[in-house]
Amino acid sequence: MLAVTETHPVQYRAPVYRYLQQHLGIPVTVFYGSDFSVVGYRDREFGTEFAWDVDLTSGYAARFLTTVAQGGGRSYETVRAPGLRSQLQTLRPQAVLLTGYDTVFHRQAFWASRGMTRLFRAETTDVAQGRSHLKGWLRDSALRFGYRQCAKLLYIGAHSYQHYRRLGCPESKLGRSPYAINEATFAWGEADREVLRPVIRQEWGVGENDRVLLFAGKLQPRKCPDLILEAVKWLPAAQRDRLWVVFLGSGDLEPSLRTLAAGEPSIQTVFAGFQNQQNLSRFYHGADALVLPSHTQETWGLVVNEALWHGVPCLVSDRVGCAPDLIVPGVTGLVFPTNQDRALAAAIAQIWPLLGTLPTRIACRERVANYSIATAATGIAQALADL
Repeated sequence: MLAVTETHPVQYRAPVYRYLQQHLGIPVTVFYGSDFSVVGYRDREFGTEFAWDVDLTSGYAARFLTTVAQGGGRSYETVRAPGLRSQLQTLRPQAVLLTGYDTVFHRQAFWASRGMTRLFRAETTDVAQGRSHLKGWLRDSALRFGYRQCAKLLYIGAHSYQHYRRLGCPESKLGRSPYAINEATFAWGEADREVLRPVIRQEWGVGENDRVLLFAGKLQPRKCPDLILEAVKWLPAAQRDRLWVVFLGSGDLEPSLRTLAAGEPSIQTVFAGFQNQQNLSRFYHGADALVLPSHTQETWGLVVNEALWHGVPCLVSDRVGCAPDLIVPGVTGLVFPTNQDRALAAAIAQIWPLLGTLPTRIACRERVANYSIATAATGIAQALADL
């Protein structure tokens, strides 16, 4: 039996636990600090209130340490883990899978699991965020201590693996459990594309020979959505006039993005607002490339997984965690230097011939195929078997 500690149900993690139990025969109990993502909450960065429109709690045992109705946390940062120690002692699992270290909940879960066999799987990286020398030393010291208390450390990608090795974690302690989306949620195939693409492009007013760049995420400074517009303004007029930028998401930067797009030279844009999981496929199929220009705190970038499943190549900054794993330059996309609009403009021009072609769509889907819920779950199961 595996116990898991999570702050709240997450749409790309719950399917992994369901797969472990339903397909790999491992009983799983997930202890959630709160149910806010199920009952609905206001996301501060999206600036909107929503609940995920997919099933997050069936197919495995889900236990809530607190609920919103009981006064539990309403955000990732405010969740706590009351009573977790006693529940773990009663359950007596083979191992406890810890899923982070950066909140009070995660630290409480670490101490609640003392004396038990610990596994660890989280968004570990050294490139997503800059730190002072002192903060870096303090972080490294704390993580070295924490990792020594874990029997197995599961890396989600290349940067995650390098992080563990840099901190002296032995190869024998590491296992692969890549970050993945639940592809079953999406209508990502070629037949789906033929149906969905013309409809949404007509809604947008996009011409048959036009190209669409998609930004999917929170319209926040750390994600640099404005860099896309600044880059497009550097393109030759003949190319720029055939280009649209679709912003799929909401956030504080929307007014300034609208102003920037309207300034000379103006850029054709669509602001689609926040969209829930089951409505995303039409946007990906309507696009020709995804752009993720984040400059900090992009430990992975699961929108890249989503885009590649739909056959859409991606332009990502070198601060995006999944870049070395999912971006094959000139095949599934390109990586450009962070915060450099001219470099992004050059990348757009370079990738232009790949846009909308069947070989590109095939290559994108082949690249992301090994980053699946099944692969992620199998990595956790292997770590359990190796104990």
